[in-house]
Amino acid sequence: MGKYILKRIVQFIPVFLGVTLILFALENIVPGDPIKLMAGEKKLDAQTELNLRVTYHLVETDDSGNVVYDESGNPVETPLWKRYIMYVGGLVQGDLGTSYQRKGQAVADILLSKYPYTIKLAVVAIILETIIGIGAGMISAIKRYSFWDVLVTLVTSILVAMPAFWLGMLLQLFFGVVLKNATGDAFYLPVSADFSPYAEFQGWVYYILPALTLAAVSTAYTARIMRSQLLEVMNQDYIRTARAKGLSRRSVIWHHALKNALIPVVTYIGNDFGAMMAGAILTETVFNWPGVGNETYRAISQRDWPIVLGSVTVIVVLVMVINLIVDVSYAFLDPRIRFDNSGKEN
Repeated sequence: MGKYILKRIVQFIPVFLGVTLILFALENIVPGDPIKLMAGEKKLDAQTELNLRVTYHLVETDDSGNVVYDESGNPVETPLWKRYIMYVGGLVQGDLGTSYQRKGQAVADILLSKYPYTIKLAVVAIILETIIGIGAGMISAIKRYSFWDVLVTLVTSILVAMPAFWLGMLLQLFFGVVLKNATGDAFYLPVSADFSPYAEFQGWVYYILPALTLAAVSTAYTARIMRSQLLEVMNQDYIRTARAKGLSRRSVIWHHALKNALIPVVTYIGNDFGAMMAGAILTETVFNWPGVGNETYRAISQRDWPIVLGSVTVIVVLVMVINLIVDVSYAFLDPRIRFDNSGKEN
């Protein structure tokens, strides 16, 4: 097991380098001078503009920090390969760069201030997805062709076809406007996040609609996967053997079928949790959630590439780590799965 984990960690390196290379290339392909984007409509004097280019390693400097000029007297631009090496070197040391638009704030500090909100929302959403998705899938499989099976199939089909941002706006309209008017302001839910000391609701209330929106589509997929896997496992030979031994239907499902049926479900939920932890841009934007997704959307609209690159880099690392945790969890769900010294599954 230890060698397998070490091998997977080593495999992270080329993936990490490949993603950072693609992101770095995209940043430099997109038209627009970052220094002029920082200034906006203001006109920078030549010295200020030069100082900013030095700060962001856009021009070459010597060992003393002085700008290097070419024969024509123009500053020598830093080669892309050199900027990429400096960029990766900073990432290894935890330096995600400096924001163009946030008055020189470090990207790492910006993301650290936003991640607590994203993580809390992701945890609430994944709990809803796990409990409701697995529960609905099990009920649908156990009571196959019943009213409950038809209901689960119908609801999941609707949710799968529904865009997250549209569902979020429908929930805002119903619980924040229609319900408020119908009850004379007696009962309604907030349509926008507000964690200030003067907020109208208790903090946990602001999680309800965003968490439901974030978990809705994933819950539908989880229920479908759970249903199909449990039905498939229930037709296996070892399940028939367990039934032939006189075990009750409940015992067969809980002690024999469920663990094997959960393996694909755990894979999906694990990957989905990584995506949620990365920041759900649409959901956070619709509900004005102060998380990483909303911050990334703002950075894209403002072409604040250091924040975009930094957030995507963190996303890649999170997804790789969570995928590793999911793979290792297989051995605990199914005792037949083991990892030998060569890193192969048995």
